[in-house]
Amino acid sequence: MLIFNSFAFFGLPGGSEWFLVFLVILLLFGGAKIPQLMRGVGRGMGELQKGLEEGKRALNTSVAEAEEEAAKKSAQP
Repeated sequence: MLIFNSFAFFGLPGGSEWFLVFLVILLLFGGAKIPQLMRGVGRGMGELQKGLEEGKRALNTSVAEAEEEAAKKSAQP
């Protein structure tokens, strides 16, 4: 339990930590590569959102079909 409590102090990074992360990224990738990197991240997030929506639609469709099938079975004598 003591180990878990000691990790609770590490929470999310604050302002200075984000600045340090941005500075390291800038040094690693350079100023010209950052827009390309962010574009790629944005496209990836867009694809993730599309995939999630497609999964939700497929789940809703299968649930509706299962409910219809159950209703047909219960209506039959």
